[in-house]
Amino acid sequence: RQQKWKSSVSTQAKMPPCNFVPEKYKSHSYERMWKIREQNISPSLRMFYKKPLLLHQGHMQWLFDYEGRRYLDLFAGIVTVGVGHCHPKVTMATQKQLARLWHISSIYMHPSIQEYAEKLTSLFPDPLKVVYLTNSGSEANDLAMFMARLYTRNFDIISFRGAYHGGSPYTLGLTSVGLYKHGVANGFGCLTTMLPDVFRGPWGGSHCRDSPVQTVRKCSCSEGVCHAKDQYIEQFKDTLNTSVPKTIAGFIAEPIQGVNGAVQYPRGFLKEAYQLVRERQGVCISDEVQTGFGRTGSHFWGFQTHGVVPDIVTLAKGIGNGFPMAAVVTTKEIASSLAENLHVNTFGGNPLACTVGAAVLD
Repeated sequence: RQQKWKSSVSTQAKMPPCNFVPEKYKSHSYERMWKIREQNISPSLRMFYKKPLLLHQGHMQWLFDYEGRRYLDLFAGIVTVGVGHCHPKVTMATQKQLARLWHISSIYMHPSIQEYAEKLTSLFPDPLKVVYLTNSGSEANDLAMFMARLYTRNFDIISFRGAYHGGSPYTLGLTSVGLYKHGVANGFGCLTTMLPDVFRGPWGGSHCRDSPVQTVRKCSCSEGVCHAKDQYIEQFKDTLNTSVPKTIAGFIAEPIQGVNGAVQYPRGFLKEAYQLVRERQGVCISDEVQTGFGRTGSHFWGFQTHGVVPDIVTLAKGIGNGFPMAAVVTTKEIASSLAENLHVNTFGGNPLACTVGAAVLD
């Protein structure tokens, strides 16, 4: 019976057809590339494979290695390539801008930054209509922390355990995944609170997740009522009452946790948490680096699935389809706090980045 079952199951997945023919690989051998990697590239840039792929070309959902082997890319460069590798429309727009203007100082105007800022902010509800363009997600979250502290004149910021908000010295205080922590002083003014995880946490189960997909764990909650949410809110209140001053700078959360394993919160949790934070004069930051630009499927921004409007939203990854760009979107009032003194970014919002971003949105 077992032999019959084995013979009826295909162990070789069939790839969908693809008419694209990649260029012939002409660089160093695999062995030479490996040696250069070991000698000249920082070992902190780990490759999580015994024999990592050596990829040299991409086309839409496909990747090709040095031997011409084709792969279906389900990972999208850590949820970054949102419209496909080398999408012809994005590539064409980028090539035209490359031949026109790469970079000027931010003290001058160029068409693409105004055009892109209007296009991007039109996708946000009021009053989220002001954007500051940066180069990476860590940089965007770093700036969001800075703006929250400047605006509120408070210092403490709360994040969830299991959160990933970047690896810079500033954001490492918010990041609460042990593998990313280093044995140096960091995280001044950063506090973590219990993650409202209805799958692995102490409360919650099959009726609790704020999602059309529920967990298999048994749950005592009735339809439409989540007792687990109330328990996790009590834990959040406990953090506010014991670990921070009466006023705080803010609270940051991913609408769905990414690095920690796609964790979805109890229904209604974020809405109550936002209210508690604002009662303490804090601002609410939504980290949309992984959930933004349609990643959740049902909404363009992850915070929309929770029925909340944040005070600051951070964007990266899918914003440029792999081009190094990111953004902080906020209100006029919060943005004005950063304008009290000089704050500039050499590459943020350069003509090339804005052209790429606009083409991706299109």
